[in-house]
Amino acid sequence: MSTTLLLARHGQTVWHAENRYAGVSDVALTDEGRRQARQLGEWAARHPVDAIRTSTLSRAIETAAPACAALGLTPHRDPELRECDFGVVEGRTLTEFGLEHPEAALDFADDPVAHPFPEAEDPRSAAMRGADALRRAARAHEGERVLVVAHNTLLRLVLCELLGIPLGDYRRVFPRLRNAALTELCLSGDTASLLGLNLPTDR
Repeated sequence: MSTTLLLARHGQTVWHAENRYAGVSDVALTDEGRRQARQLGEWAARHPVDAIRTSTLSRAIETAAPACAALGLTPHRDPELRECDFGVVEGRTLTEFGLEHPEAALDFADDPVAHPFPEAEDPRSAAMRGADALRRAARAHEGERVLVVAHNTLLRLVLCELLGIPLGDYRRVFPRLRNAALTELCLSGDTASLLGLNLPTDR
C-alpha cells in the first residue's frame, strides 16, 4: 500500500532572503515566511492530511504550525529531518566562501557531494538519514497522506536518494525547492514516484 508524502520546505528566513546557508542554525522566519506558513495552513484546510512531520528546527516547526492548527493535528518532530550542517559556511553565502577559498568553491559547484564544505556533514549521510525518516513516515501511515516540513538541501538529497538520481547532481536536477511549496512523492515499499514538484499552495 502506498503513502503520499507532501514535502514542504519551510518558509523564508532572514538568512535565506540574503541567500545565506542556514543549515543547523536556528534562524527565524521573515514576515514573508510567516505569510507562506499561513498559506500552507490554508491549503491543508482545503486538502486535509492524516499526519504532519517536521524537522526539529524552529523554522520548520513554525511553518507547520498553521496546518497543525487547521487540522487539529500534533506534529511528530523528527531530528533526522533537520537540515544538513554546512560547516564553515553556516551563515555565509557561497560568494563569500568563494572569495576566501576559490578552488574549494569551484569544487563544490562541480560536485557538492564529492567536495562538501569544510567541517560540513557528509551529504551521503544526510541523504540516508532523511530517506530513512521518510520511509519510517510511510510505514507509520500506510495508505495515508503525510505533510513533511523540512529543508531545501536535505529534501533535494533525499529526492535523489529515493529516485535513484546520483547525489552529486542534486543542485542541477533540483535547483531549488520553493519556500512552503509542495513536492508530492508516493512511497510504496522500496519504490518512490515523484508526482509533483514545487506545487503552489494557493489553490
